[in-house]
Amino acid sequence: MTAKVAHIWHHPIKSHGREELSEVSLTEGKCLPWDRYWAVAHERSCFDISNPRWQPCSEFSRGAKSPRLQAISIHMDHHAKKLTVSHPDRVDLTFDPETQGPEFIQWVMPVSNGSRLLPAQLVRSAQAMTDTDFPSVSLINMATHRAVESRLGRGISPLRWRGNFLLEGLEPLVENDWIGKKLRLGGAEIEIREPIGRCKATTANTDTGERDADTLEALRTGFGNLDMGVYGVVTKSGEVRQGDSLVLV
Repeated sequence: MTAKVAHIWHHPIKSHGREELSEVSLTEGKCLPWDRYWAVAHERSCFDISNPRWQPCSEFSRGAKSPRLQAISIHMDHHAKKLTVSHPDRVDLTFDPETQGPEFIQWVMPVSNGSRLLPAQLVRSAQAMTDTDFPSVSLINMATHRAVESRLGRGISPLRWRGNFLLEGLEPLVENDWIGKKLRLGGAEIEIREPIGRCKATTANTDTGERDADTLEALRTGFGNLDMGVYGVVTKSGEVRQGDSLVLV
């Protein structure tokens, strides 16, 4: 089977929803368009809106602390410049993230963990707020995902990993050998930089937001670490579509 791009996802608000794309235009040195473009600063965040810049995930609301966030899905209307967010326990909200951040904060408050730091402000910076301090894209090997499912003894959604590119046609764990190498996805090239270390966000069901699978123990006992997927940087701009082939270069 030829290795290929099975699915493409972006996450306009860090840790708050995902949207599937049929194709994407990658730009050298950039993340996916609109991926982690906004984030939710919590009530004790040191994020400075007068000098917005990349900050580590500890400054933001995230699924590791509020698992119900994992059940959010999102749709981006580029023409209207609005987002629509959905959650099984909330009425859908359509809003302009540039002017209606407070409305979104009120919407997400009931599905945030009240015993943790509460959401305070929708923010953005010049650099997308991925979990790396460099503009990254993330790749998930579906064969490795199925190996995790085998350890768990049950199926789980690959959306728990919040990856950008879900890849089919590979051997399990082969992505660990890509560090320092380049891949061609469609018309773009990506240099693989590092593995993705995982947190408790992945234990939550993406349909319900309930913690229902010990993914971390499955990774630890199955692979000897908490890595799942790899981060890369775009080194050549180009179009990537679902079904495009993956080639090592």
